[in-house]
Amino acid sequence: MTIDQLTAYGADTKKALVRCMNMPDLYLRLVGMMAQDEHLAKLRSALDARDINMAFEEAHALKGVLANLELTPVLTPVSEITELLRPRGGVLPALTPEDEQNILTRLLPEAERAMAGLLALING
Repeated sequence: MTIDQLTAYGADTKKALVRCMNMPDLYLRLVGMMAQDEHLAKLRSALDARDINMAFEEAHALKGVLANLELTPVLTPVSEITELLRPRGGVLPALTPEDEQNILTRLLPEAERAMAGLLALING
């Protein structure tokens, strides 16, 4: 995996490198650690179990990692999922059928496809 490959994938490598003190090796090592990240699988499991609290926690944690690494193709759908699940006024939202359908049929599969593309880059 190279910086150029990550840029072509859609990552904002310029911003990410600034965040990583312009150390490409550090950035690549951090991105490589995504191969062991389990947040997306746990998010899927929580959603399948209709555990909105756990789903939010997993989505929020994954969003933070992805944002720090500027991995936009996965970050975009995960950010949308996070906002749909975000507690409001300390209360978990009751997902509308439309929101639930949007998460399960569009956003989560989009995130999973983007993650598969990232893992293909990582694993060479």
